[in-house]
Amino acid sequence: MTGRYGDIDYSRATKRAFAVGAVLFAFGLIGDLYLRTTGAAVPAWEQTLLVDAELLGVLVMLLAPFVFGVVLPLTE
Repeated sequence: MTGRYGDIDYSRATKRAFAVGAVLFAFGLIGDLYLRTTGAAVPAWEQTLLVDAELLGVLVMLLAPFVFGVVLPLTE
């Protein structure tokens, strides 16, 4: 029997969404640290992109457990 949102494995979706957030955060952090240590001159949009990736990664890591682990299973 499928639920309201289909046949979703909520624990797997939570883990995958958290992993996507962690990868985004790591990409932004490693890129930012690399650019700072090498002293390379980069355009402002690239620096903004890396900082935004870090912030979005943290946001996804914080919200994924609540959305896929708490809210969606309770509303089904």
